[in-house]
Amino acid sequence: MTTPYPGAPVPGAPVSGPPSSSEDAGSETLRAPLGPVPPAAPAHTGPLAATPPPSGPIPSGPPPTMPPPTGPRAATPVPASLGQWQIPPPPLTPPPPPGPYPQAGPYPQAGPYPQAAPPAPRFPPPAPPAPPPGTPDAAEQEAARAALIRLRAEVGKAVIGQDAAVSGLVVALLCRGHALLEGVPGVAKTLLVRTLARALTLDTKRLQFTPDLMPGDVTGSLFYDARSGEFAFREGPVFTNLLLADEINRTPPKTQAALLEVMEERQVSVDGTPRPLPTPFAVLATQNPVEHEGTYPLPEAQLDRFLVKVTLPLPPRDDEVRVLAHHAAGFDPSDLDAAGVTAVAGPTELAVARAGARAVQVHPEVLAYIVDVARATRAQPSVLLGVSPRGATALLATSKAWAWLSGRGYATPDDVKALARATLRHRISLRPEAELDGVTADRVLEQVLATVPVPR
Repeated sequence: MTTPYPGAPVPGAPVSGPPSSSEDAGSETLRAPLGPVPPAAPAHTGPLAATPPPSGPIPSGPPPTMPPPTGPRAATPVPASLGQWQIPPPPLTPPPPPGPYPQAGPYPQAGPYPQAAPPAPRFPPPAPPAPPPGTPDAAEQEAARAALIRLRAEVGKAVIGQDAAVSGLVVALLCRGHALLEGVPGVAKTLLVRTLARALTLDTKRLQFTPDLMPGDVTGSLFYDARSGEFAFREGPVFTNLLLADEINRTPPKTQAALLEVMEERQVSVDGTPRPLPTPFAVLATQNPVEHEGTYPLPEAQLDRFLVKVTLPLPPRDDEVRVLAHHAAGFDPSDLDAAGVTAVAGPTELAVARAGARAVQVHPEVLAYIVDVARATRAQPSVLLGVSPRGATALLATSKAWAWLSGRGYATPDDVKALARATLRHRISLRPEAELDGVTADRVLEQVLATVPVPR
């Protein structure tokens, strides 16, 4: 048995030396042996024999340190805070000194990139849909489109600064719809309709709606013919191509209701006999938005019969100066021939344009966008009654007509946005508290068009 270090006490050997300074005099009994000390074991002999401990008192102080190892695996000492020996890593070969770097030459100019061949379609692309039966060819459609574009310039000879209103009326005619013109007195509402009829070589009649007007004065009535002894039908003013219903909101509701069948079915039923109206037929009505005495506002069912509601604002200053200059040069609103208004289109061009507008293609995403716009109007907190499905179909028709006038065979979301206000503003009923706050149908539509996602 070896000792832990030289000079360590041997078990069983008597301990000598002065007592510890921390012990008092009464602790002598604690150092007294409890009995006889057993004899020490015999020491080993041979190579494993332990070295006899030195005699004498036990040295004080810390134990001696072990000599560090020697040889190739000798470790370098580390700081005392680590308390251990650390084997150093093998020496690293120093990198060669950096030499001069080569200078980069001029980069070659990038040429045209080769166009990658398009991947082969998995299925053959579908063939374009066949146009509906009776669709005119491209040459006829182009001639009709050019004639309707000249129509704006022709109307501008008598009506100045109302190009947007002329476009709205042309769109209504292409869709076989009716138009409601609204504007303050003196903005040429009646003159606009008369000039449009003259430039289209269409028969037109003007009917002034008054409080004493009867339904028979609009549609016609039966009278007794004394010469034949039978009742005969006398046609009313609705038997024409363009009916100018001037100040339609001044007649009682029963007379306004006489136009419901006329505008929807394009016929007049008297004494159980339906009588069709001429083709084309359209009602162009006017009303004053600022005068309410002696007027009868149109009900929602009547308003919904109009395809578009065109507003005629006050002209800008430059246009108003042109109006005065026109009158100073001798213009007479009652004499359109003297103003140089001539016919640039007729029923034939209008029929070709209608057929071309019906053939315009609409992508399913554009159809869904129209539905989303209509449904968004019903969810507005300021709206009492939103756009109905009839209003959505009207917006589809006007968008297709505008796309055809623009020279395209397909409709885009921009076409929908361009005609949304004119097509939907009269189909929205606002809450009374919203009207008191100054909310208008146009403001609601602007918010709807700004929030509904547009397909790309």
